[in-house]
Amino acid sequence: MVSIGNIQLPDFPLLLAPMEDVSDPPFRAVCKDNGADLMYTEFISSEGLIRDAIKSRKKLDIFDYERPIGIQIFGGDEESLSLAAKIVDVTNPDLLDINFGCPVKKVALKGAGAGVLKDIDLMVRLTDAVVKSTRLPVTVKTRLGWDDNTRNIEEVAERLQDVGIKALAIHGRTRTQMYKGSADWTLIGKIKNNPRIHIPIFGNGDIDSPEKAVEYKNRYGVDGIMIGRAAIGYPWIFNEIKHYYKTGEHAAPPTLEERIAVCRKHLYKSVEWKGPVVGILEMRRHYANYLKGLPGIKEFRQRLVVLNTTQEIDAVLDEVTQYYKGFTFEKAAIELINYHEKCPL
Repeated sequence: MVSIGNIQLPDFPLLLAPMEDVSDPPFRAVCKDNGADLMYTEFISSEGLIRDAIKSRKKLDIFDYERPIGIQIFGGDEESLSLAAKIVDVTNPDLLDINFGCPVKKVALKGAGAGVLKDIDLMVRLTDAVVKSTRLPVTVKTRLGWDDNTRNIEEVAERLQDVGIKALAIHGRTRTQMYKGSADWTLIGKIKNNPRIHIPIFGNGDIDSPEKAVEYKNRYGVDGIMIGRAAIGYPWIFNEIKHYYKTGEHAAPPTLEERIAVCRKHLYKSVEWKGPVVGILEMRRHYANYLKGLPGIKEFRQRLVVLNTTQEIDAVLDEVTQYYKGFTFEKAAIELINYHEKCPL
């Protein structure tokens, strides 16, 4: 078992990474169904919560079937993060996560997310302020450093543990790398094997197959793995990794019918949570991922992204099911992985 404060997770837990504009309740629902052990909300601005911004408040929505679940916040000011932590506390998630890893300019260049990696003393103060402001277990997600000259994650891990975090997730890239190149797990492994470190260490970055997940678990000794882009349109990856970890064999890929069923659930949950207009609009980005690997699917996909009612979308999904009846997806998972590598978030 892996423990984060009072949260008990199974041996070698698989975590769904917090992804902006992706890890919303509809997406989390299908990932939970397919084996995610711990999930996080999209990151939420501490300033937005304090200002009572509608979008930020909406991201606090969590549901009992998602548990255990963490709410992730970001910011670069001690007072703001402290107040945001108190607001999060009231919503009663299982844990509170601080984002010190987001590399996008609008966050990092404003002194939040991965931008805090430039000032470790500030990172420690921010974390300490959050830990002291909540009854929840506090965790952190971050990167190796700002750039190759400041790969300071070993110091960061020790100091954040010292101020009370209960787990640390590390993406194996620096901020300047963004999502380019390959993730380097070497330092993640060193932190896990540091005798001073006693909190769970989760690795993140480039895990896109059951083989790689188990290989990295064995090579670097991490307590669990956080999966992001590889789960988009393919939430089955969680159960596939678990099956491979237990048996050494590959699980059968999802059938066409299973793909369509999960796509539909994602759609219905999206409409339920966001309303019919926004729910349908924001679901359009997901059809290509769910239907990846079907030859000649472009025509159906083009129709799906212009429809405005669930009834019309359902009708097209029924057509897809009939048209491709009997099609198998032995190579679909590999093709989907290649797609994500070419078109990262």
